[in-house]
This record gives sequence, structure tokens and C-alpha cells, in this order.
Amino acid sequence: MLNEFKTFIARGNVVDLAVGVIIGAAFTSIVKSLTKNLINPLIGLFIGKIDLSGLVFSVGDAHFRYGLFIDSIINFLIIAFVVFLMVKVINKIMRNAAKKTTAPSASEAYLKEIRDLLQEKE
Repeated sequence: MLNEFKTFIARGNVVDLAVGVIIGAAFTSIVKSLTKNLINPLIGLFIGKIDLSGLVFSVGDAHFRYGLFIDSIINFLIIAFVVFLMVKVINKIMRNAAKKTTAPSASEAYLKEIRDLLQEKE
């Protein structure tokens, strides 16, 4: 069982996933800091409050902290946008790599030869 676990952990996909989770957690803390220290004060200039996390409305004894919710939405949008850009770049790189490594099949090579011969006769 220990060897099976060792084989599982040594797989590239598991290691890649672990690295992704660690980097994602670090990136999340950066985005939270960006939101808290730069974006929220900028938004606060327009609505008159610098700290959005302090926005609360109360109904009876219940306190609804919608400012924290706005912070979470901003964090999500930033992270989602950066992930979108990363996936877009990775897809572009993969497409370019696939174009360079794809060799023509035998039938494509024959068709090109036939086309070239027909063009020579004209």
C-alpha cells in the first residue's frame, strides 16, 4: 500500500496539481491585498467610504455585512480574469506548438505532389 501511495504521489499530474494549489493560495493572498489596499480605496473615493468592509445594514439584531461581500466579489473577478488570461496564453502556446510539430500525413504529401504536378503542366 505504501508503494502504491508513493507511485500515486510521484505522478506528474498530482505534483502539478499540488504546485497549482500552492501558487493559487499565494496568488489569492496577493489579490486580497490588492483589493483591500488599492481597489477598495479607489472605489471608496466614489462612494465616500474608504473601507468597504465596514458597510453594514441592520434589521433588528441581524447585521448584514454587504461590504465584505463586495470585497469577495472583487477578489473573485480579479482572480477569474487573471486565470482567463493565463488559460488564453497557454492555449495559444499549445496551438503554436501543435502547428510546428504536426507533420503532414502520407495522403497529404501525395496530394501536394499531385497538385504540384498539375500546376507544372499548366
